[in-house]
Amino acid sequence: MRLTTVDGRADLRAFLRLTDELYDERFIPPLHATIRGWQRQGVRLCLLKDGARVVGRTTLHTSDAFDAKLGRRLQLFGLTEFAEGAGEALFDAICAEAAGKDAVFGPVSLLPNQAGGVITSGFGERGFIDSAWNHPYYPQEYDKYGFRRRFESDTWICPVPAEPVFRFDDSRIAAEDLEIHRGDRRRIGRQLPILREMLNASFAGLGYYTEISAEQLSQQTDGLAYLLDEALLLYLTKAGRPIAFVLCLPDISEFVAKIRGNLHIANQLRLLASRSRHRREAVLIIKGTIPAEQGRGYMNLLSRELHQGLLQGGYQALRSTYVEHSNPGSAAQYRAMGGRALHGYTFYEKDLG
Repeated sequence: MRLTTVDGRADLRAFLRLTDELYDERFIPPLHATIRGWQRQGVRLCLLKDGARVVGRTTLHTSDAFDAKLGRRLQLFGLTEFAEGAGEALFDAICAEAAGKDAVFGPVSLLPNQAGGVITSGFGERGFIDSAWNHPYYPQEYDKYGFRRRFESDTWICPVPAEPVFRFDDSRIAAEDLEIHRGDRRRIGRQLPILREMLNASFAGLGYYTEISAEQLSQQTDGLAYLLDEALLLYLTKAGRPIAFVLCLPDISEFVAKIRGNLHIANQLRLLASRSRHRREAVLIIKGTIPAEQGRGYMNLLSRELHQGLLQGGYQALRSTYVEHSNPGSAAQYRAMGGRALHGYTFYEKDLG
């Protein structure tokens, strides 16, 4: 088996097609446009071939910011998929590309706070946007090769209760000069910088998190305006200063799976035309409170408003992207809604030398 760099349209088609061959509808593929965008940025797309047959794929890239966060020189890899039994050869190839690095880390797309990861349980449950899904042999092959698990987490799924479950003393709203703001498709360009400031402040203390630049946020939220349910993007100000936020999106996972990640212009129009149909479930993408205001119940206020928006929108369930085991506060809110852990989740690191 040999690792080759994607070169030309035929290789790119093979890179994109591999997940169609390995997976069923439980896997939600990344958007083709996202992968092409990474390629334009210099991220190396690679195929693992057994003769002429493609049996694996990965990306290879680095991040100075993530190196600084972990205090190590890392070879990052992402979008890493492989046929059963091909993991060892793929990992050998990734490690061989990491000359001069302290460790290899992944799968990340492109960083842990963006996407990536491997699920370690819950294989019978489908994946969803901004989250991973894979076969049970994946963690087995990573573990067998000598990778260690990092930032172990769970994704969650919660029913939308018919009655309120979050409490907040409304007398505090006027007393503390609090104001709840909702998403606005026409003003999303002005709201995103506000969210980015809170996001970077809220997550700076987490071991996996690196600051998101304005350019990165723009790339990650491209097309957000036409997908946004304005009642599911909320942020809180205190005396005019943003202090907490929550962002959920309608779950378009089944649509993305159906089109195999190819959101070309015709499929964009189909999605836009069918937007009201994607209101059965929502995905909580991110939430946070700036450090100086944590522990004061402000997320309860936003969660109460979010719950009301879910009810009014007719949503039946809320999914959440991965929550670290070291962050029980976030998980407690899902439990309050009657939620349960959906997928075990991890990243992998292997020392070199």
